[in-house]
Amino acid sequence: MRKMKSQRRLPSLPYFYSLIEWRLPSLNPYAGKLRRAVSVFDLAEIAKKRTPKVVFDYVDGSATYELAYKKTRDAFDRVEIDTRVLQNVKNLDTSETILGKKVDLPILFAPTGYTRLMHHVGEPAVAEVARDKNLIYALSNMGTTSPEELKAAVPEGRKWFQLYVMQNREASMKIINQAKSAGFEALIMTVDTPVAGLRYRDMKNGLTIPPKIRLNTVLAIARKPIWWLNLFSTKKLEFASYRNWNRPMQELAGLIFDPSINLEDIKWLRSVWKGPIIIKGIQNVEDAKAVSKLGIQGIIVSNHGGRQLDRGPIPLEVLPEIVSAVGKKIEVYLDGGIMSGIDAAAGIALGAKAVFIGRAYLYGIMANGQKGVDKVIEIMRTEFTNTMALTGAKTVSDLRKKGASIRGVTR
Repeated sequence: MRKMKSQRRLPSLPYFYSLIEWRLPSLNPYAGKLRRAVSVFDLAEIAKKRTPKVVFDYVDGSATYELAYKKTRDAFDRVEIDTRVLQNVKNLDTSETILGKKVDLPILFAPTGYTRLMHHVGEPAVAEVARDKNLIYALSNMGTTSPEELKAAVPEGRKWFQLYVMQNREASMKIINQAKSAGFEALIMTVDTPVAGLRYRDMKNGLTIPPKIRLNTVLAIARKPIWWLNLFSTKKLEFASYRNWNRPMQELAGLIFDPSINLEDIKWLRSVWKGPIIIKGIQNVEDAKAVSKLGIQGIIVSNHGGRQLDRGPIPLEVLPEIVSAVGKKIEVYLDGGIMSGIDAAAGIALGAKAVFIGRAYLYGIMANGQKGVDKVIEIMRTEFTNTMALTGAKTVSDLRKKGASIRGVTR
């Protein structure tokens, strides 16, 4: 047997120089890590280093012992999407029609409270990314930017408003009228919060809005000076929709979360809001059927990201049954635990019209503000498109028709 040898040559300096990648130094100590981030989890690691523990834990944590969120994530890990090869996937179309209008990607921004707690720009940064990417942004009832302020900051783009209907109809109407006057397209009524979930991490950390200055806060300021400087040098952190209510935060929360909420509240909302209504927090077929009869346009199958009931159903596992029951009548979306474009593809393959992300983009905004949110979408777009191609799906509809299964689920 002959021994093979490589052919040697004199070192080539031009070739050596062509391999060198020159970069200007950055004042951002995390610039390199941000550039190298390839997943949302990479951004979460950066976010953890850039924000105070109490803030990161508010985003990262869930209810009580955090089992619901762990099981929600585990369900995505067990999904197997039906796959075909030799399908000519050269030209893919990731767009989807939501309430009669196209979005460029079936990954939408869920409503999240206190967004300026995570980054000083807050909701406008996320809404601008949604506008730029032709997606939908949902502003939270407990947001730190009001509907009017968001409209002024980002006048274009599709916006939905998430609402907790209170028994005090006059108070609810004030919030609804804010959304109406700001031109919001749809209302999302959240129904899985008769009371607030028990979030032990937040309790242990002593979370308040705005954060209180204590001895441990002084130490936190020393560790994260830029975050605290942004907090102190920008407008007051508060529930923007309730700015003139002049009530303590705990009292406000008691008014917002109403344990007497029922189907009659949806009927009332339908009578005062002429646009589309989406019900968020559906977790079983019976509730899906009940609300679908009330003139609504869609539901979000959601367990609040595991932040309410810690022993409830897993959205991904109940999604196919719910789609089968009401999917021809109303649009069915998925929310909870979606951390990648692959997760989004799994939700679509199991029947969802689109998916909502919350934690994922909050990791992005904590990591690098608006650019971090943009990075999240580009990461997810790459993963989603790659998954479509590898499963042989040319369109989002093709992906949905392919179907998927969850190992260990026999529903």
